[in-house]
Amino acid sequence: MQMKKTSLCLAMGAIWALASTVATAAGVDATWRTTSTHAHVPAASVNMGDLVAFDMPLHVQVALKIQNKGALDDFIAAAHNPASPLFRAKLQAGDVAANFLPSQAQAQAVADYLSRSGFTNVSVSANRLLVSADGTATNAKAAFGTRFVKTTDEHGRAAYANIDDAKVPAALADVVLSVSGLQTVSHPHTMIVAASSQGRVEKGKPGGGGGATLVGHNPTTFASIYGAGGTPTASTITVGIISDGDMTQPLKDLNQFTTTNGLPAVNTQVVTVGTPGTDTSGTPEWDLDSQDIVGMSGGVGKLIFYAANSLTNSALTAAFNKVVSDNQAQVINVSLGECETSAYQDGSMAADDQIFALGVAQGQTFSISTGDSGSNECTKKPTGTTPSYPASSPYVVAVSGTSLSTGTSNSWVSETLWSGAGGSPSTVEAKPSWQTQGGGTTRDVADVAFDADPNSGAIIIVNGSNAQYGGTSLAAPLFAATWARMLAAHPGLGFAAPHLYTVSTASYHDITSGSNGGETATVGWDYASGFGSSIVSALNAGL
Repeated sequence: MQMKKTSLCLAMGAIWALASTVATAAGVDATWRTTSTHAHVPAASVNMGDLVAFDMPLHVQVALKIQNKGALDDFIAAAHNPASPLFRAKLQAGDVAANFLPSQAQAQAVADYLSRSGFTNVSVSANRLLVSADGTATNAKAAFGTRFVKTTDEHGRAAYANIDDAKVPAALADVVLSVSGLQTVSHPHTMIVAASSQGRVEKGKPGGGGGATLVGHNPTTFASIYGAGGTPTASTITVGIISDGDMTQPLKDLNQFTTTNGLPAVNTQVVTVGTPGTDTSGTPEWDLDSQDIVGMSGGVGKLIFYAANSLTNSALTAAFNKVVSDNQAQVINVSLGECETSAYQDGSMAADDQIFALGVAQGQTFSISTGDSGSNECTKKPTGTTPSYPASSPYVVAVSGTSLSTGTSNSWVSETLWSGAGGSPSTVEAKPSWQTQGGGTTRDVADVAFDADPNSGAIIIVNGSNAQYGGTSLAAPLFAATWARMLAAHPGLGFAAPHLYTVSTASYHDITSGSNGGETATVGWDYASGFGSSIVSALNAGL
């Protein structure tokens, strides 16, 4: 439904009036304000002899603040409150543009500021939320007051990191949210794990299958395993996949998969976000995502690959933004994540959360892998339990992983927690209003779980040949496909997460055993597995 501005009780005039003064004030105001991008490495902990060369090239992406964030969150809460007159309302493009996006004047002020600081190739995204540019370390120091040191990432590869918080002049403080591209130490990675041997029957291990027998599965069998029954297929639903690089081979593999299994060819589209990428190392991941979405859903109306230039935070933020500004995909799979602390420090968490919030208000659902590192996605520090981001965002569905045991005729027998499955309370994200389980005031991860153990994983086609994979990169597309079926049956549902917390627990296979290191699966909802895996027909009946 198209919402009127008066329905949202918004007063935008004063905010837009401020924008006209920003461009002139930015050049003379010497007072600087800190953004949401923090020092990746504290200056006191590094050798200043390791400062990078002044002409080191870098690509920055400035995220602008959406307007009326409180009103947006109020709308989201009302849209999922059965007692509200806005129940199940969704924002349309006109609503978003009129009430929440930065103005053209604000975006131009940021673009002009970057140009004056020496950056080139300055561009503004279609919805004015992101301004990107190319420059050097010297340009970044001039624009954001940041210095950089040479370092390495967790794989020992050369990297750089900012040792100062990113700042902007006071006149831009109400416009600029964060700056990404100031470090290359941390970035998201795929959540895929190869099986030790394709199709092998393996006895489960404690915390990862119990004493059950595990075997790989053709993606077409998951609908039967998880009890889809007569639930409608997703043939009317558009599903998106966040990916990166060259999609040529994943498209070939998907076509071979459908032909081999006697399925109709899939209506596909590749949306390249930014400069076309050439990386093909992610082919198994995008194969796993696409083939399991098609197999579990019974077929989709359209499958869109949003191909980022890389798996850097800035490139993925641009991809998320493209998905939301296009507003074509109703369910979006993201089999990626990184240490929540790194995303917070980088400022990408702040940028992505507001993009996800706009998606929620439009009725979109992002299905996110919780990770393959157990309860602590931060492999070095901080220690303890820290979840993966963006799974910990309050505006997404976090999907954990299980070890799946099946019987004859693709019947479900049992599931236990997969030992690698991510799941633990957030250290920084606020608990959303719809989350009624867990304790404290921070977001609880996970929401649900599906098969992720590589030994009970999916047998897919990769580079033309069969291969078996798992990880929560399998669990997330299984949920994405499940929710696509729910939307086909109930078109007005919108964002999935609140519904998952209101249906009967009989809609789930409760995961009651197994540990991911810091969290344990127990009776009922738990951090490790959420509510458990969906019984598709029961979930459909309960919505």
